[in-house]
Amino acid sequence: MNETIIVLINSGAGSVKDNNDRAALLALLSTAVPEASVRCTDEHVTMNDLIRQAMQESPSMLVSGGGDGTVNAVASALIDTSTVLGVLPLGTLNHFAADLGIPTTIADAIALLRGGVVREVDAGGVNDRIFLNNVALGLYPEIVERRERKQRAGFRKWPSAIAATIQALVRYQQFGVRIRADNIALLRRTAALFVGNNEYTNIDSLEPRRTSLTTGMLAVYIPRARGRWQLIWDAIVALVGSVRASDGFERLMSREFTVESKRPFLRVAIDGELVRLETPLQFRARAKALRILVPPQ
Repeated sequence: MNETIIVLINSGAGSVKDNNDRAALLALLSTAVPEASVRCTDEHVTMNDLIRQAMQESPSMLVSGGGDGTVNAVASALIDTSTVLGVLPLGTLNHFAADLGIPTTIADAIALLRGGVVREVDAGGVNDRIFLNNVALGLYPEIVERRERKQRAGFRKWPSAIAATIQALVRYQQFGVRIRADNIALLRRTAALFVGNNEYTNIDSLEPRRTSLTTGMLAVYIPRARGRWQLIWDAIVALVGSVRASDGFERLMSREFTVESKRPFLRVAIDGELVRLETPLQFRARAKALRILVPPQ
């Protein structure tokens, strides 16, 4: 059976924004995977356009070239299908690729398209959306929105992120939620709530990691009660890279649960992308729903 490999490149991703970098990437792909059809976004064609067109061709492998948001978009089209997801980590953080051991250097990631093995991994679902890393409510969506405003005004990403974090922490407000899971109900007022696809380690740090993406569980993290200045200090410590134990968070593990709120909609960040979702938020683990190419174990 002939294999059809389609590579989708987000031209706005951090590693290929420059035309020369993008040309170098395309040259590497044409040498390493000459049979692949490579397609790039531009001012007229979005990633969603490319994904819709690619799925009409029933590829055996669909490769996401971009950051976590791009991987999420491509993976969302592949859930519960036989098509294999390949990942070229071209973004800034690439958390999903890192947790799977996918190389961060472009040449090595391209080589993996030839030498990788297919593995079934979990995804998470919230309402009608898929997430691979996490869903965040409260402070983090506020930080993302402020950071994006600053970037649109011409500021660089990391200075924008630091300034946005400080501003959001100074002005944060708590919100009330009820979490219903496994015949229990938790009522909490909090500044933030995180839901991970599988369990994170070092959740307090800038580099949270998952040792497994196949447990079929979602992890809910709620910061324990703190004052404003304690939250600000925690953020400053995290920004300089200090890793602390995760006892600063209340944790709940479940395959399925509901987050209720008095608000009809909640602003959330899904794998770093801002969306508004109607409440209640229905979360469900999608065990081994995604076939992905990873390094041989």
